[in-house]
Amino acid sequence: MTQSNAVWIHDGGGSGLRVAGQAQVSVFDHGFTVGDGVFETLKVVDGQPFALTRHLARLERSALRLGLRAPDLTAINAAACDTAKANATNLGDIGRMRITYTSGSGPLGSQRSDAPPTWVIAVAATKPWLTQARLATVPWPRNERGALAGIKSTSYADNALALAHANAQGADEALLTNTLGLVCEGSGSNIFMVQNGRISTPSVESGCLAGVTRELILEWWDVALDDFTPAELLAADEVFITSSTRDIQSVGSIDGNRWPTSNPVTEQLIDLFGKRCGEDLDP
Repeated sequence: MTQSNAVWIHDGGGSGLRVAGQAQVSVFDHGFTVGDGVFETLKVVDGQPFALTRHLARLERSALRLGLRAPDLTAINAAACDTAKANATNLGDIGRMRITYTSGSGPLGSQRSDAPPTWVIAVAATKPWLTQARLATVPWPRNERGALAGIKSTSYADNALALAHANAQGADEALLTNTLGLVCEGSGSNIFMVQNGRISTPSVESGCLAGVTRELILEWWDVALDDFTPAELLAADEVFITSSTRDIQSVGSIDGNRWPTSNPVTEQLIDLFGKRCGEDLDP
């Protein structure tokens, strides 16, 4: 299939590409009824999924932690590439891919059935992020000891509510703290700060999701895993956030507190990250 807006669906009825308008998943799927699933979001560059191997490894970790059947990563990898190729003419230079994996069809309650898992791969064009992000702190904490901490679960209402709160404050992204009052993460990003040239980011013990872009930065540069307070974050020389679609984005303000437009360490990392990513599309 070469038609744009094609979606890959794998469920009890088969597996393959379908035109988006005809793509259907059962209303009894537990990913829909109780949010019993996991997902990955990644960028598509020039028709190729970026860091797909790493994203699928995290998909598997999330699925197993949620008690789902182990996903067939070979099949999902091939389907992701086919889906990106089928939509290439409609994505432009950069697109967004979402891989959703659920426990499959189930009863109208929390109990799972023996149905096979459902997985869906969809892509869409995406707009470039702003040069600087504006963050707003949300008034409720992330539970770093919760069952879903560190899992990219489809139970995402908490994140959606956090982002809606940030948007209502005129911000682009939320800033979440944990029950200890320490900085945790954004609604869809990891947070870094620079102080006296030293780069640090919260540890996974803070309850944050271990992002793939975060993973690359930790491998490529000297970054300390430090848990810090919002006050310490506000006192930093520079702050930036990362995600799979934004890469590295400088933070211009948090709750109205602004930083200078010049962020030399962040700007250097943005430049180096772009060069490293260009060397290997799936590092």
